[in-house]
Amino acid sequence: MSVPPANPLVNDPPAWLSEGAPHLWLPYTQMQTTPMALPVVRTDGVRLTLADGRELIDGTSSWWTAAHGYNHPHIRAAVTAQLEKMPHVMLGGLAHEPACRLATRLSALLPGDLGHVFFSESGSVSVEIAMKIAVQYWINNGTRGRTRFVAFKGGYHGDTLATMSVCDPDEGMHTLFKGAIAEQLIAELPTDAEKTAALDAFLAAHAHQVAAVVTEPLVQGAGGMRFHDAETLRRLRALCDKHGMLLILDEIFTGFARTGSMFACAAAGIVPDIVTLSKALTGGTMALAATVARAPVFEAFLGADGGRALMHGPTYTGNALACAAANASLDLFESEPRLAQVAAIADQLTRELAPARAIAGVRDVRVMGAIGVIELERMGDLNAIKQRFIEEGVFIRPFGNIVYITPPLVIGSEDLARLTGAMLKITAEIAAS
Repeated sequence: MSVPPANPLVNDPPAWLSEGAPHLWLPYTQMQTTPMALPVVRTDGVRLTLADGRELIDGTSSWWTAAHGYNHPHIRAAVTAQLEKMPHVMLGGLAHEPACRLATRLSALLPGDLGHVFFSESGSVSVEIAMKIAVQYWINNGTRGRTRFVAFKGGYHGDTLATMSVCDPDEGMHTLFKGAIAEQLIAELPTDAEKTAALDAFLAAHAHQVAAVVTEPLVQGAGGMRFHDAETLRRLRALCDKHGMLLILDEIFTGFARTGSMFACAAAGIVPDIVTLSKALTGGTMALAATVARAPVFEAFLGADGGRALMHGPTYTGNALACAAANASLDLFESEPRLAQVAAIADQLTRELAPARAIAGVRDVRVMGAIGVIELERMGDLNAIKQRFIEEGVFIRPFGNIVYITPPLVIGSEDLARLTGAMLKITAEIAAS
């Protein structure tokens, strides 16, 4: 049995960690070389409490989910009340109020006629469902052969088999799987006139094959926190309309105020044919995702023929506990000033990360909403860098060649300053090493 390397920052690990770590396979982790994980025993607000009593300010919101901070009493109360009544009932032939209310509210919040909500348990699965819907949409409309997808360099949409195929095949995490996954059509985002013309020609050449275009709006997250502007999305919408293709926007990361508006597509003034949501949907409390379609897409599945139906059904789809958490999270977006908080975070990030531009080896510094990024020419030993952040009392997980933060939207200015200060300090250390 392999035992994780000792972690000098874990003081006297609790028995449950010592006993469990050899059996626990962690995500995105080389288990032979990565030090033992930190034992977290409590979360509150923007802080993670470790078993030895130390507190870390969380700069990642647990992979961008904890929009309202941890343990918000309103979400906790909603989940507790739902647990006492009904934790789950399948949506096959049955329905419950939390799912119905949530579907109605999401339909009202999203732009245009995005009004038909299919629930699942994870972001990757929600994108798989969107891809499946897109292919069947054409079949149901009498068109065969439109089974491929156009995706973009720098993109990331998940780790399941279909979603791996629409991630960047060369720079992403899935290069090992070439030949085992479907080969999609990968292009460059239309960020300028030249690239727009190139994509226009590319789509024209492949229109007979393409079911949909898939992208992350405004920010390509796990592909390196790469930003593009709203005009890029408007060009994509226009090109999809011109060539008769569906547009799928993956708002799993960007949705729910992270980029400065409730949804990135609304900020761009466009309506995708299908949008996927997850992560902050439940405020970081429960696993839930949604695939939301426009009316014409949904209507293509209607008819007397049962074979036209969407034959898909995750066991826990529309889980009542998760839907209760999501409804409570939406309550907070309505009752607490999240968008104003994001604007304040963006202003502070812009000011406090600016000095990084003077550090040798820094390629770029960029901010959008509650996302702050320092991009480096080189990174060095990621494990050692992560350890240094912990020593500074913050939890920040750099990847690739970027140091970034996506803090909870409720973070105060002093805690945010500790995060940005640690980013500058460690970045300078990387440059000097």
